[in-house]
Amino acid sequence: MRLSDRHRRTVHLSYCTNVHPAEDLAGVLDQLDTYAVPVRAQLAADPLGLGLWLAAPAAAALNADPAARRRLRAALTDRGLEVVTLNGFPYEAFQAPVVKHAVYHPDWADPRRLDYTLALARILADLMPDDAERGSISTLPLAWREPWDRDRADACARMLDRLAAGLADVERETGRAVRVGFEPEPGCAVETTAQAAQLLAGVDTDRLGVCVDLAHLACAWEEPVAAVGRLRAAGLPVVKVQVSAALEVTDPVRDRSAIAGYVEPRFLHQTRSGVAGATDDLDAALDAALPGPWRVHYHVPLHAAPVAPLAATMPQLRAGLAAVVDGTDCDHFDVETYTWGVLPQGQRPSGPAQLAAGIAAELAQARDELVALGLDARTRTAAGSEAT
Repeated sequence: MRLSDRHRRTVHLSYCTNVHPAEDLAGVLDQLDTYAVPVRAQLAADPLGLGLWLAAPAAAALNADPAARRRLRAALTDRGLEVVTLNGFPYEAFQAPVVKHAVYHPDWADPRRLDYTLALARILADLMPDDAERGSISTLPLAWREPWDRDRADACARMLDRLAAGLADVERETGRAVRVGFEPEPGCAVETTAQAAQLLAGVDTDRLGVCVDLAHLACAWEEPVAAVGRLRAAGLPVVKVQVSAALEVTDPVRDRSAIAGYVEPRFLHQTRSGVAGATDDLDAALDAALPGPWRVHYHVPLHAAPVAPLAATMPQLRAGLAAVVDGTDCDHFDVETYTWGVLPQGQRPSGPAQLAAGIAAELAQARDELVALGLDARTRTAAGSEAT
């Protein structure tokens, strides 16, 4: 979906396709008809934006085959879909039965991460609509925090220099600018905006910046205005926002049975206490009896609150959106609820139609939140121009 800000710039709103398990191009194409087209129809969106996730095998195939990129772009256009942003955080197998720490590998000390990200940049340059000002790719915040030492930090810094140079080559060759945003996440080398300011100091800020995931920001107990101000003071652009909400419980002792229903084997659910203490997964927090309140890295649907006494961090999401809209020039917003398939029974979709309906409802919620901040929804007229 497209919106416009007070300066009449186009702002792109999309949903992230890492919720769907596809490791090759055939699977990506199947997603379009199974999920994206029904979502577009339910929202009457023209076009519907996708935050496309391409697993490493699919990215390698597309990078090697310009004709395949043209066919993918045509398939998107024919269905009223567009792509201006890619999720380059998971490398592959993101919907495997067990993911956990594997999602952080390869990290930015490993040349495979550089190769994958530059392949995504070349693909995105060919997929973007002609009138898109720029593209964006979100990526992991350098590495998991262990092991982390000066040698690994230096290796990552060298990779980021090569990344910036590679992105400059892409722009020179294609005429399309693509920026990469590093996404602070609990437990990683870059968990907070303060760490982003420290560990990303000196990068090429024309091409590299930060992806602000609003669930991660909430889990770090960061105040959004201060966080965005910290990035601005460091000169780090907000390349992209992941519009996401975390799980919150005020009294985990009293409400142990309710929060325990979210323990599951696929994803890591880092848990942070607002008083003291942190664990790398929800079951560990229950075992350690961390004092409440807790915020849990568990992306929950934006439009459907968890069953009480649990809650979603929607107040922090709204404050984060307001801080970004007021204090940055970010124009890419991507709804990223990848946990639909592991929600407690009774809350997860029973099939593709229910999942598409849930994604559409989330996108409508995100659109309405942005409109409430002064952005205008845009529609495409029969002649192909856009109007508010």
